[in-house]
Amino acid sequence: MPKYDYDLFVIGAGSGGVRAGRMVAQLGKRVAVAEESKPGGTCVVRGCVPKKYLVYGAEYGASMKAAKGYGWQADNIKFDWPVLRDNIQKEVSRLSGIYANILEKNGASLYTERAEIVDKHTVRLTTSGREITAKTILIAVGGRPFMPAVDGIEHAIMSDDAFLMESLPEKAVIIGGGYIASEFAGIFAGLGVKTTQVYRGDSLLRGFDDDVRKMVTDQQALVGIDVKLGASPVAIKKSSGGLIVSFDDGSKIGTECVFMATGRKPYTATLGLENAGVKVTDSGAIVVDEFSRTSAKNIYAIGDVTDRVNLTPVAIREAMAFVDTVYKDNPRGYDHSDIASAVFTRPPVGTVGLTEEQARAEFGDKIKVYTTNFRPMKNVLAGKDQRCFMKLITEGRKERVIGIHLVGDDTPEIIQALGITIKGGLTKADFDATCAVHPTLAEEIVTL
Repeated sequence: MPKYDYDLFVIGAGSGGVRAGRMVAQLGKRVAVAEESKPGGTCVVRGCVPKKYLVYGAEYGASMKAAKGYGWQADNIKFDWPVLRDNIQKEVSRLSGIYANILEKNGASLYTERAEIVDKHTVRLTTSGREITAKTILIAVGGRPFMPAVDGIEHAIMSDDAFLMESLPEKAVIIGGGYIASEFAGIFAGLGVKTTQVYRGDSLLRGFDDDVRKMVTDQQALVGIDVKLGASPVAIKKSSGGLIVSFDDGSKIGTECVFMATGRKPYTATLGLENAGVKVTDSGAIVVDEFSRTSAKNIYAIGDVTDRVNLTPVAIREAMAFVDTVYKDNPRGYDHSDIASAVFTRPPVGTVGLTEEQARAEFGDKIKVYTTNFRPMKNVLAGKDQRCFMKLITEGRKERVIGIHLVGDDTPEIIQALGITIKGGLTKADFDATCAVHPTLAEEIVTL
C-alpha cells in the first residue's frame, strides 16, 4: 500500500494550480486538486477574463460614438447591462468547465471543497470533513480583495461583486489608484455610469513609470472619469438618496455605489499553515525560496499567494518550474525580471523592464531616455483627444534597452513582442535598424 493517498495535493484550481496538477498527472503520479470556488481561479472566474470582456463592452460604446466621424450613423445607442453580465458569466462557466475537464482527462482528482492543512502531509476537506494525505502539497490559492477598516465599509462592494451586479448604478465612487481601480473606473464610465475615482496619492498607478502615471491620470478625464487625488475615505453612510462618502480632507460625495479597489492580499487566513510550520510575511504571503519551496520542505507555493509577481502567466511559469524541480530532477526557479504586463485602462498601458526612476538608481547617468507623445491617426477623424505616449530607456555605451513604457490603443498587444527585445538584450541600434510598418501606432517605437 502507498504511504500517502496522493503523490501531490494541490490547494487551488487557478491557472497555476491546474497547470501543475495536469503536468504531474501526465507523469503518472497520483494527483488531487481542491477548489472551494469554480475551477479557473481569480483570472477566469473573477479577474482577467471577465474584466477584459467588460473593457470590450465599454469600448464598443465609445467606438460607436466615434464612428460618426467615419460616416457611420450611431444615434439612439442603448446599453443593456444584464445582457453583457449574463453573457460574460456564461463564458466564465464554459471556461471553468474546461479547467475541470483538463484535470479529469489527465487523471487528476478534483474536489470541489475548501482544503485546509492539518499537518505537513495532511489536508482536510472542510465540507465533508475528509482527511487526505499527500507526499507533496502545492498551495496555489491566490489572493482576495482587501477591504480597509472604514466606518460603513459594509455598504461598499469589491471587484468580486462588480461582475454580478443586479443593475448598473447611475453614479459610482471608486476608491483606489491601482490597476483594478483605474480599469473599473474606465469600465463604469464607458458603460454610462457617472464615475468618480478617488485616490490618496498624487497620481494613479503607484509603482509604474512616473510619465505613465501622469499620462493615465490625465487621460482618465477624457473618458468621463472625475479623478479626485489626495483623499482617503473615512466613512460611508446611507442617505435617502443612496450613500454619502466622507473623506479625510473634509469633502463628501453622494453616490449610489461605493467600489473599494484598495488592493489584494494573499488568501492564507485560516488555511492552517501554522500546522505545518509554513512561514508567512506580515501581509500573509507565503515565504518561498527560488524553487517555490516553503519553510516546510515538502510544501510548495506558487502564484499570488507568494506575492512575488501577481500575474496569471507568471503563476503558470512558476508551476512549470515546480514540476521540473520536484518531478523531473531539474531544479530551477522562474526568472521574475523583465516581465511584460498591461493595464486595461482606456487607453491601455503596456510596460516591460525598468522604470526611469529604477534605471537611474541602478545605472545613474549611463541611461538615456527617448519619448514621444502624439495623437493617434485613428483618433483624428473620430474627434477624440486621447493621445499615445511611448518611452524607451537604454543604458551604457551600446544603449541596451532596459525599459519600454507605452500608453495608447493596442499597447498591450505591442508590449508582448517588445518584451522579447528586452529579454534578448537588444540595443537602441537594433530598434533603429528595424524598418517601420506604416501607418501604424507601433512604428513610433522604432523611429524614436
